[in-house]
Amino acid sequence: MSTSVPAPVAAAPSNGELVRRMFGLAWRYRLHCVAVLGVQLVLLTMGIAGLSFTGLGIDYIRHQVEHVPLGANPLHLLPPEGWPPLQVLAGLAGMILVLALSRAILNYTYAVSINMLVQQKLVVDLRAEVYDKLQRLSFRFYDANTTGSIITRVTGDVQSVRMFVDQVLIQSVIMVISLTVYVTYMVSLSPGLTLACLATTPLLAMMSMWFSRKIQPDYAHNRTLFEKMVQALAESIQGIAVTKGFGREAEDRAKFDAANQAVVAQQQSIFWRVSLFSPVVGLLTRINMLILLGYGGWQVMQGQLPLGTGLIVFAGLLEQFSGQVNSVAGLVNSVQQSLIGARRVFEILDAPIDVTSAPNAVRRPRLQGAVRFDHVSFTYTGPGAEPVLRDLNLEVKPGQCVAILGATGSGKSALMSLIPRFFDPTAGCLLIDGLDARRLHLDDLRRNIGLVFQESFLFSNTIGANIAFGHPEATPAQITAAAKIAAAHDFIMALPQGYDTVLGESGNSLSGGQRQRLAIARAVLLEPAILLLDDPTAAIDSETEHEIFEALDRAIAGRTTFIVAHRLSTLRRADFIIVMEDGRIVQRGTHEELMRVPGPYLRVANLQLVDSRGLQAPPAGRETAP
Repeated sequence: MSTSVPAPVAAAPSNGELVRRMFGLAWRYRLHCVAVLGVQLVLLTMGIAGLSFTGLGIDYIRHQVEHVPLGANPLHLLPPEGWPPLQVLAGLAGMILVLALSRAILNYTYAVSINMLVQQKLVVDLRAEVYDKLQRLSFRFYDANTTGSIITRVTGDVQSVRMFVDQVLIQSVIMVISLTVYVTYMVSLSPGLTLACLATTPLLAMMSMWFSRKIQPDYAHNRTLFEKMVQALAESIQGIAVTKGFGREAEDRAKFDAANQAVVAQQQSIFWRVSLFSPVVGLLTRINMLILLGYGGWQVMQGQLPLGTGLIVFAGLLEQFSGQVNSVAGLVNSVQQSLIGARRVFEILDAPIDVTSAPNAVRRPRLQGAVRFDHVSFTYTGPGAEPVLRDLNLEVKPGQCVAILGATGSGKSALMSLIPRFFDPTAGCLLIDGLDARRLHLDDLRRNIGLVFQESFLFSNTIGANIAFGHPEATPAQITAAAKIAAAHDFIMALPQGYDTVLGESGNSLSGGQRQRLAIARAVLLEPAILLLDDPTAAIDSETEHEIFEALDRAIAGRTTFIVAHRLSTLRRADFIIVMEDGRIVQRGTHEELMRVPGPYLRVANLQLVDSRGLQAPPAGRETAP
C-alpha cells in the first residue's frame, strides 16, 4: 500500500525575501534596465551641464557689466578668449537650447524604453508564467481560492510587480545616482553650505521608514477589499439568471455597491495619509532653500561663492535634490503596493503542485483500460476534513461498464476524480493497467480518458472547435462522426452556420441537453480507453436520452466506462452496478441481481417505478421487486 499526502504550504515570505525575488525578476531584464539607466545618466549629465551653462552666462554678464572676475567652477567652464560678448552669450544660449532639445528626445527614448521593459516584456512574461502555473495546479488550489482572487492576481497584482521594477527599482537607482551626483557637485562648490542645506535629510529618511511600516497593513486590507469586490462582480455575472428569476436585482446592486464603496473608502484613507506625508516632506525640503538664501547669499556677498556658477547652480542642484527627495512619498506608496501584489503573485508561483508526472514516469500512449482501486481512501484537505472514500476496493476490467449509484456526498465524484488524477489517494493505490496511476505519465493518462461532467462547460468558440477541444487536429469527418454518436448532428446542422456556429460564453445560447450532447461528442472524439460519464443524461429528456444511449452503446463497446447515474434506464446498461454510501461500496452486482436483494438499490428502483407508473408508493419497510 502506498500513501500520498498533500504538499505542505510554504511559509509566507518576508518583505526582504519578496524584494530579493523581485530583484531576481528584474535581473532577467538586466540589459533593458541598464539601457534605461544609461539614458537616465545621460539626462542627468545634460541637466547639470545646462545648469552650469546658465550659471556661466550669469557670471559672464556680471563680468561684462560689473567687472566681477569669472570664478572657477567644478566643470572648468570658461568662454573662449577673444570672443566678443555677444558671440559668447549666443554660444551659451545655443548650448542650452541644444541640451534642452536633446533632453526632450532622450526623455521620449526613456519613456519608450520603460514601456518596452515593463509592458511589452516583464508584464507579458510574468502574466504568462502565472497562467502557466495555474494550468498545472491541482483542484486543491482552486478549491481554496475564489475566482475573483485568481483573476485579481493575474491582472492587478502582476501590475504591482511591474510597479516595483519601474517605479521602485529603477527609480531608486536613479535617485541614488542623482543624489550622489548632486551632493558631490554641491560639496565641490561649498562643503559648508552643502552640510547646512542637507541637515534635515536624516530626519526625512527616518520619517520615510516609519511611514512605510505604518501604511503597509492598509494596502494589504485594500487588496483584500478589492478582491471581494471582484468576487461579488463575478458571482453576479455567473448567477444573473438566478438573480433575475428571484427578482433580487436591487439587493444584488446594493451588495456590489457596498463592496465597491468599501474599496473606495479604504483607498481614500490611504490617499489622505499619503497626501499628508508628501507636504511634510516638501516642507522639510523648503527649509533647505531658506538656508541656501541666507547662508549662500552671505557667501556670495563675502566673495566666497560666485553668483552664477556658484549660488545659482547650487540652487538648481538643491531644487533637483529636493525634487528627488519629494518623490520619496510616491516611492513609499509604490513599495507598499508592490510588496502586497508581489506576495500574492508569488503565492501562486510557489503553490505546491500536488499532482504531476514522476521524474521516471512510464510512457503509455495507448492504455488497455483496466482500473483497480486497492484499499483506496481519500480526504479533501481542510480543517476537520472527513474521509470521502474509505478503504475502497473495486476492479473494472478493460471494456467493462460500471454504473455508480449513491446519494449526494456518498463519494461518487471523488471516486471518478481519482481516475484522471485530479487528486491522488490519501491512502491505498489506484492501478491503471496494473501500474500505479502515479507512475504513468500524466499526459498519457489523461489523453486516454474521455470526460463528460455533470455540468457541461463550452468555450466561446465554434461548435466544431468545442467538439475537437481535446483533439484539435481532428478532421471535419471525425468531428461529424462524434457529433452523430452523441445525437448532436441534427441540431447542429439546423443552426445557421452549422459546425461553424460561434457559441456565446459557456454555450448559454444552447439548451442544457444540447450542451450536454456536445460535451459527449467532445469525449467520444478522443476514442479514449476509459470513459467517465458523470450523470450525463441528467439534463436530457427521456426521448433524447434514448437516442444518446443507443449511440453510446456503440461508443462504449470496447472501452472501460464509469457512469454516475440515477435513472434505471441508464443503470440497466452497465455490466455491473455499485451503490455507495458514506464513501464505501455497500452493494454491487447487475441490475437483475440487485433487484432481488433488499437494500438501497431496490428502494431507489421502486421509487422510480412508482413515479413512472403514477402508483402509490409501497408501505414503509416493504421493498418489492417489480
